[in-house]
Amino acid sequence: MAKVINGKSIPNMPWQERPADCDEVVWRYSENPILSYKDIKKANTLFNSSVVEYKGEFRGVFRCDRTDMIPFLYKGKSKDGIHWEIEDEAFKFENEIEGVPYVYGYDPRVCEIDGRYYIIWCTGMANWDPTIGMAYTDDFEKIYRMENAFLPYNRNGVLFPRKINDKYVMFSRPSDTGFGNPGDGSIYYSESPDMTYWGKHRLVMSPAPGWQSFKIGGGPIPIETDEGWLLIYHGVKQTCNGVCYYAGAALLDLDNPAKVLYRTRDYILSPRELYERVGDVDNVVFPVSTLCDADTGRIAIYYGAADTVVGIAFTTVDDLIKFTKENSL
Repeated sequence: MAKVINGKSIPNMPWQERPADCDEVVWRYSENPILSYKDIKKANTLFNSSVVEYKGEFRGVFRCDRTDMIPFLYKGKSKDGIHWEIEDEAFKFENEIEGVPYVYGYDPRVCEIDGRYYIIWCTGMANWDPTIGMAYTDDFEKIYRMENAFLPYNRNGVLFPRKINDKYVMFSRPSDTGFGNPGDGSIYYSESPDMTYWGKHRLVMSPAPGWQSFKIGGGPIPIETDEGWLLIYHGVKQTCNGVCYYAGAALLDLDNPAKVLYRTRDYILSPRELYERVGDVDNVVFPVSTLCDADTGRIAIYYGAADTVVGIAFTTVDDLIKFTKENSL
């Protein structure tokens, strides 16, 4: 049995047992979707959002594309990780950074390091070119901006939940100025001594044949296990009718996360249900965050569906590591 390292006991996290007729490594919550535009005023869509355990409850940072179709970040809280109270207004920062305006925000990840919660999201520079924004909070009340991590064009910032070799580590997905070209979207490693200056960039993974052939990008904060860092990521395939987004998994070296030990050949989750097939962007499952109970190894995956709603899917650390090893590229 794989052991979760530096994890939390979360006995009240969302969970459903695998259905008797399901032989897949990941299975969906029967009451999906759990969030939609109805949960925020003046919302067009609510999706691609991040959830963490906080003092026995749960806190979240949510992507809402408003009715003006500008995406912003919203805060929410929950006692069970399923039913949420989300603020009706996008949150504001306690500080400003000269020369770095906040013009929009989407696809947040929240990462706890030593009791502080870091928010990483896709933000716009002065000319709206996308890059990775950063902020922190200690209480999910006051949120303080930090310097943007990288230059445009960059997305899918995924921070690791502890220092590695005395450095902070982040994955990102540099891309071109447009939607992307085949083979353009790869996952890169970067490290920093202070979360301000990032360097030592290294390639981690590139697109591969099949469901991840067009581009790939990081997903939830990696889960540390005694067999390596368990990373869930997304992959994109281009078809004659547009793109399809899938989810996969990889196992990375604990001391050097740029080293991939195993990587799934087969996807772990695909757009299959109606709420994943039809929306603002059809055929999308986009994993953003996980809750992982260190005691049982249970994992709840929060994912955006069709760029429109939020769903939950379930697996376990043991099942996902076993699947990744047995179905590796």
